[in-house]
Amino acid sequence: MLFIKTYLLVSTLLFFCLFAKSQVKNLNATKTNQSVKIDGNLTDEAWKNVPYVTDFVTAQPVFGNISAHKTEVKVIYDNEAIYVAAYLYNNPETIRKQFTERDKLDRQDVDIFTIGFDTYQDRLNAFVFRVSSAGVQGDTKISNSSTYDVTWDAVWDSKVSFKKDGWLVELKIPFSAIRFAKTPVQNWGINFSRFERATNELSTWSPINPGVGGELNQWGNWNNVKNITPPVRLFFLPYLSGGVRASPTQKGNVTEYLKSGGMDVKYGINESFTLDMTLVPDFAQVQSDNVFLNLSPFQIKFDDYRPFFTEGTELFNKAGLFYSRRIGTAPSGVNKVLNKYGNSSTYKIDKNPGITRLYNATKLSGRTKNNLGIGFFNAVTAPMHANLTNLNTGADSSILTEPLTNYNIIVFDQALKNRSYLTFTNTNVLRKGNTRNANVTGVDISLFDKKNEYNLNVAARYSSIWGNIEKYNGFKTDLSAAKISGKVQYKTGLNIESERYDPNDLGFLQNPNSVENFGEIGYYYFKPTKKYLIHNYKISFNNSYLYKPFKWTRVGLNASAFFLFKNFWDFRINISSQPSWSRDYFINNRTYNGNFLMRTPYYYIGLNGSSDSRKKVYLNYSLGGAESPLANDPYWRGVLGLRYRFSNSFQLSGSMEIEQDKGTWGWAFYNDPLNGKPIIARRTSKKNVTIVSGQYSFTNRMNLTIRMRHFWNQLANTNLYNLQTDGYWNERPFENDKDINFNTFNVDMFYTWDFLLGSRITLGWKNALGGNVDIDAYTNRTYGRNFGKVIDNPHSNEVTLKIVYFLDYLNLKKNNRK
Repeated sequence: MLFIKTYLLVSTLLFFCLFAKSQVKNLNATKTNQSVKIDGNLTDEAWKNVPYVTDFVTAQPVFGNISAHKTEVKVIYDNEAIYVAAYLYNNPETIRKQFTERDKLDRQDVDIFTIGFDTYQDRLNAFVFRVSSAGVQGDTKISNSSTYDVTWDAVWDSKVSFKKDGWLVELKIPFSAIRFAKTPVQNWGINFSRFERATNELSTWSPINPGVGGELNQWGNWNNVKNITPPVRLFFLPYLSGGVRASPTQKGNVTEYLKSGGMDVKYGINESFTLDMTLVPDFAQVQSDNVFLNLSPFQIKFDDYRPFFTEGTELFNKAGLFYSRRIGTAPSGVNKVLNKYGNSSTYKIDKNPGITRLYNATKLSGRTKNNLGIGFFNAVTAPMHANLTNLNTGADSSILTEPLTNYNIIVFDQALKNRSYLTFTNTNVLRKGNTRNANVTGVDISLFDKKNEYNLNVAARYSSIWGNIEKYNGFKTDLSAAKISGKVQYKTGLNIESERYDPNDLGFLQNPNSVENFGEIGYYYFKPTKKYLIHNYKISFNNSYLYKPFKWTRVGLNASAFFLFKNFWDFRINISSQPSWSRDYFINNRTYNGNFLMRTPYYYIGLNGSSDSRKKVYLNYSLGGAESPLANDPYWRGVLGLRYRFSNSFQLSGSMEIEQDKGTWGWAFYNDPLNGKPIIARRTSKKNVTIVSGQYSFTNRMNLTIRMRHFWNQLANTNLYNLQTDGYWNERPFENDKDINFNTFNVDMFYTWDFLLGSRITLGWKNALGGNVDIDAYTNRTYGRNFGKVIDNPHSNEVTLKIVYFLDYLNLKKNNRK
């Protein structure tokens, strides 16, 4: 359910920002010269006579109580690492022990122990390590006190054992896994937490008082850490991969053998900065995109699952100018080749890569002692070519589908007092041949008062596009003011985007040319009542204009309420409306061309919620409907999700979304040949999305996951209209061959085995049917018949094997000395 999702998404988020007493606790550091064996026991001499910390205080679901079960934590260190031992007392029968993937502890049936280190004691940045009762690891890096990077992975060791009165976890965190200053005596921020799944109780050692501004500044202190030196942080991750891909065409399957090799390198330049490099990276083994039918003229934004572009990129993403999927995307000319030569009787396509290959990518990031964050990112993509064979002459030819391209980002982020900051960001894209180059510069200022009750944000952007094809500039400005704490919170702001603002060579923006003012106010109540653990309410509005020419477009209203019940079920109601006719200036083009469509008012109500996720059977649901003043114009949408946990090793989940709209208005995908104006279609839209996934964990380091997704969207035109100059329409003769039946189908299966610390073997299989498959829209109108045709059509298949081996320079140096 939503509450559990919130605090288990990153359990650290809660134990740093949840309710507790205001007193900051202290722990004196203990150094040892004795060896520690990580075996989940406390039999080593090094642990004897080491004081422990206890007296954990609950943070959720009720604040301020003594933890239901005792927790004892010991921390020691030597010249190489930090060692942590935690004894978590509990009835062994109530301890949850589900196996999960690494870093996938959220919403799973496990107890969790967490420790965090603020190594510079700046109350802004921290390293967090988690271990579940099943022995699965998770780690997170916190930046600027509010950015949580769950994709950050360090190499460290841990072991869990079970006792008659609880469970014990032991950790070894090498100094090479974290960053800290080079001073003889240091004081660090520190905190511990435990989460008990049976009762959903989260408790922390050093509590945080909501009446005190800030979060990390209420951690405890780990004092007098002496005589440690930042080690050489140099890691190598060479990889080898191979596989085969078979893609169906009208002329039979095209088989492509995949082989690759490369290496990632991580180098700590000093105690503050790290250099990450990837040479000839391979990104084949990532989850398939959730492709859908795009009825708008705007681009679709997909998540990035590639580790190099998600891990440690918080600085580069801070200004919102870095959309990592721009790097290594499909070559811009790949579809032109397919459309021109795919069905040609004269040419055969021998090779037409669908992904742009990277030569290399480099990240440099860190933060100085004066809290100045510096980030540098660079990536170079290879020129891509399609290879053709003339079937008549046998001659081979090559077509450039993407030129050699350099992507670059520079960031300076100065942290100020009271969580405030000033950030400068510049992105630059240069293409060989000077076809199209781009530069975007952004400045962001965020100011908080001393009590962290109010916030003021100011942002400015300037974009420049130049090259042989076109040259233009644009800008964007944002201003907002908010009350960010207390029961009553509110926010208001203004956003302006000029008509030629364009960050899309390395960022993402669907369309510019807008002016929007907005406001919201909410009431948040986190103290338990007789019925609820949490409940809150919010109302908001937004009012939009076209920037050039300055014309009003739309106004929207929204109200919502959320309730978390004491049985850990939750419920939300949402009411939204566009109460008046609005103007859509982007019917068939992401830039204004003079045409606009008048869109009807609507009124929507939606309900959603979920059950107690601790149970074996967990369900979530969503149901909503809308209506407009037009006759026969209903809309409804329903989602039902179900998860069943068979054992601690095996679980299955599935969901189905059904959406039907009898009044889908929009561009009919062609223009009037007489006047060039877009033809408007009114359609009946049916959409089904089915997802089935499963996970089987052999051990806490070996997992098998599978995910199947089918997307079906059928558009049946009911009327066609000519668009008038006032935005309204008049009916035109109907054409019967314009309906659309869109399908995509994907199966992703991955077997992963972390056979050594930092080293992994991955075996992947991908089965896919793209949205270009032709399934008759008139004879396959039911979901069952349509899905049968999807299965009958030839699918592409890809099988890959990848081996990554982790090498630590310090360990290699030790071995050479022996």
